[in-house]
Amino acid sequence: MRIDILTVLPEMIESPLNCSILKRAQDKGLCEIVVHNLREYTTNKHRKVDDYPFGGEAGMVMQIEPVDRAIAHLKSQRDYDEVIFTSPDGEQFDQPMANTLSLSQNLIILCGHYKGIDYRIREHLITKEISIGDYVLTGGEIPAVVIADAIIRLIPGAIGDEQSALSDSYQDNLLAPPVYTRPAEYKGWRVPDILLSGHAAKIDDWKHEQALARTRLLRPDLLKGME
Repeated sequence: MRIDILTVLPEMIESPLNCSILKRAQDKGLCEIVVHNLREYTTNKHRKVDDYPFGGEAGMVMQIEPVDRAIAHLKSQRDYDEVIFTSPDGEQFDQPMANTLSLSQNLIILCGHYKGIDYRIREHLITKEISIGDYVLTGGEIPAVVIADAIIRLIPGAIGDEQSALSDSYQDNLLAPPVYTRPAEYKGWRVPDILLSGHAAKIDDWKHEQALARTRLLRPDLLKGME
């Protein structure tokens, strides 16, 4: 998989993209993440990528030309499954979407910034708009990292124990069950006896019951139509 990220603030995302699972996946050759500075695709001497919007709205807006030039340059080299725009009014990002996107070969993620982007970009260049929540951030760089992280950890080989990703929260519409480690008793707080029993089938049943209970308590919306 290859992910190309278009941004006006590459320094904001280069560090997290080269740590932990994301770094190991790249080192193994499982994925490639390339960050592009949109200012390199401008034609003006000041390398400006923003301008005042028509109609007199407050704030600056990303111009269409540098974005179009960047996307056209990338598309001249390979085909892309999606051209994603990170936006607070996009489709809500969730685990099923991450699962689907993890099957892609090539993705472009355009990080929104300033007051927004020239709407023609959304009309003609973007194939998918994604939001990580109903709130507004300074830019789309952090959402781009969130999306890349959620996708890449699902690639076979990215995580040491591939089964681990299958038990993450939101897989099968359930939150993950509680987990414990040594010591078995600490300050009088005990690990549930069932986890110390060695009965694999009973432990699996307990974990499923706990996952259901946590989901009913914290995210009952996930269980609609399932129970």
